Amino acid sequence: MAQYILALDQGTTSSRAILFDREQNILAIRQHELTQHYPHEGWVEQDPMDIWSTQYAAMLEVLAASDVSPKDIAGIGITNQRETTILWDRKTGRPIYNAIVWQCRRTADIVDGLVAQGLSEHIRQTTGLIPDAYFSGTKIKWILDHVEGAREKAARGDILFGTVDSWLVWKLTGGKVHITDATNAARTMIFNIHTLDWDDTLLEALDIPRAMLPRVCSSSEVYGTVAMPGGDIPITGIAGDQQAALFGQTCFAPGDAKNTYGTGCFLLMNTGTQACESENGLLTTIGIRIGNETQYALEGSVFVGGAVIQWLRDEMRFFAESRDAEYYAKKVPDTGGVYLVPAFTGLGAPHWDMYARGCLVGLTRGTSREHIIRAAQESIAYQVNDLLDAMARDTGVPLSSLSVDGGASRDSFLMQFQADISQCSIRRPVIRETTALGACYLAGLATGVWRSREELTQLWRCDTFYEPAMEADTRRRLLTGWAKAVGRSLDWAEHS
Repeated sequence: MAQYILALDQGTTSSRAILFDREQNILAIRQHELTQHYPHEGWVEQDPMDIWSTQYAAMLEVLAASDVSPKDIAGIGITNQRETTILWDRKTGRPIYNAIVWQCRRTADIVDGLVAQGLSEHIRQTTGLIPDAYFSGTKIKWILDHVEGAREKAARGDILFGTVDSWLVWKLTGGKVHITDATNAARTMIFNIHTLDWDDTLLEALDIPRAMLPRVCSSSEVYGTVAMPGGDIPITGIAGDQQAALFGQTCFAPGDAKNTYGTGCFLLMNTGTQACESENGLLTTIGIRIGNETQYALEGSVFVGGAVIQWLRDEMRFFAESRDAEYYAKKVPDTGGVYLVPAFTGLGAPHWDMYARGCLVGLTRGTSREHIIRAAQESIAYQVNDLLDAMARDTGVPLSSLSVDGGASRDSFLMQFQADISQCSIRRPVIRETTALGACYLAGLATGVWRSREELTQLWRCDTFYEPAMEADTRRRLLTGWAKAVGRSLDWAEHS
């Protein structure tokens, strides 16, 4: 029996492919950077053909590097940046506009229109989300409104919508399969997470034809096949990146939680088969759907996590390599009273302010580059702590342990500061590629590589524990300062 799983991890800044064996060993990994375009302030786009070509190239390179035949690969698992919206022509297979990335804020006025129509509560009750430009629904409307003839063609089913997973499956299967999974559908703001169907009220409000929408499947099943020299490979697992990471961290039981430190930060807690409605600005979403069982999750999103370090590197030119941030942060004992609130594209949970903007406060003549770098590092942990506080208020249970992953989880300074400021043990796994691993697990469960989630739990290994060591008074003082700084950033941009 085929014993290998190929994970395609299409993220915001890169497309990666990783080949795993059934013991979770990584046989090969390849990655291509993905260019982001910023045509106007607050707008973020990508070329869908670039998404496709970088992902396909990474896949072919992994197969070549590993010297594993396609016939020995049990399945392909796909995980992807969520909410990013692509519309393409069914007949030509070409995009009709650039992909509008999840970070893009151009549809804030459309969101304001939905709120003005009194749809906020309907959105919350049906989709588990709050009205925000973050999600796919308003992005679909924007493209249909701005590409001539698109809405008429979409009504005929000649223009198709997909999140990145749908686009990749369409391309990989040669245009034969137009689907998405429940975790990605749950992030569109037009999908009812309780009935598991597209919501007609929201489709009508946004003037989105149902004919353009993908069929919604579970997260672990056979969706179609990829024709390759040497044999076809089935696509057997799909999950949005954060749900895939939750699964890859083996957070299978209610109360299990993980945080991914990527471009943004995403904290998810498994709430079991019951959807938990948040009273504190968190989102209710689908954690995973396997077979006929849907598990739900509470989610908090930080829009700018690791991206603040990229900003210091690329725009501010404070250092040449992202990993240098840890070195500079340790050169000073504290930030000297400096706080950086990286609200570059607004603030996510629990504030949900589309008009917040970044601010740097507490500067003095003695402020150095190291103080600002440390403040940027700490800002990531502060934002995550805001989510942990909101989650504790919703569930009534403070989290005692948090599983972590993502690129910035390699940063020991950040992980220790997270443990200190959140009074929470941090568990970092041996395998950091938990997003890809989650897609791998889902694909492997559908093909019999693994028999059960219990078997997967036995495979999880912890690499490092970080225990809180900060004094209570210091923690209270730092959190008070952070709250003041956030207050300065709120409602800054002009409303259109």
